[in-house]
Amino acid sequence: MKIICFGDSLTRGVTYVKGRVRILKENYPALLERKLLSSYSEDLVILNKGVFNDNSHLLIKRLEKDVISHKPDYVLINIGGNDCNFNWPEVVKDPNNSHMPIVSIHDYLANVRKIITTLKEFNIKPVIITLPPLNPVKYYKFLASQNGTSISHWICSCGGIEYWHSLYNTHLNSLIKELHLECIDIREGLMKVVDYQELFSEDGIHLNQQGYNEMSEIIYTNLEKIIHTNS
Repeated sequence: MKIICFGDSLTRGVTYVKGRVRILKENYPALLERKLLSSYSEDLVILNKGVFNDNSHLLIKRLEKDVISHKPDYVLINIGGNDCNFNWPEVVKDPNNSHMPIVSIHDYLANVRKIITTLKEFNIKPVIITLPPLNPVKYYKFLASQNGTSISHWICSCGGIEYWHSLYNTHLNSLIKELHLECIDIREGLMKVVDYQELFSEDGIHLNQQGYNEMSEIIYTNLEKIIHTNS
C-alpha cells in the first residue's frame, strides 16, 4: 500500500524555534509510517510531499509529478492555511485599505475540487484533512515581530486571521459533505487535546513536536478506519 501525504509546511514538518524555521524529522508522515508498519509492514510506502508556503494553486501545479506519477492508493490532502493568509508586506504598506487572502475562497474550493476530481480519474482515493486550529496570540506576536505593530488595527478590522481560517475550513467541510469525501478532522481532534494551545511553535501556526505527535495519532486512528472500510 502506498500513501502520499500532500500539502504545505504542516505536512513537511515545519516548526519555529528561537525565531528560526526548523524541519522536524519526526513529522506527521514519518510518525504515521511508524504507526502503520505493524499492520502493513510488507508493502507500506509513505511519501512526504509537503512543501513550505504551498497553497492550492501550487498543489495543482505539482499534482502530476508529486502524486499521480507515483500511483498511490491513498492521498492525504492538507491545504488551506496559506490560501487564507495575507500578503503582510502589502498590508504594512497600506494598512488602511482592504486586502484579500492570497487565494480567494472561490478559487480555493475550485482547486480542491479539481484535485479530487483528477485523483478519482486515476482511481486514487483522496482523504481530506481539515485545517488545523491556530494560536492567534502567538501568531499576532510573530507578525508584529516580522512586520511591526502598524498592522494591528487592520487585523482587528478584518476579524483576525482566525476568522478567515475558520471560514475556509467551514466551506471545506461543506465541500467534503457535497462530494461525500473521506475526511480526517484534525481541527476538532487537536482542539480536544487538553491545553491544545501549547501544541504550537513560536509563530502560532506551525506545530511543535508535541503537536505533530498529536496530529499523527489523530490521522493514524482515523486512517485505519478508512482503510478498513475500503478493504
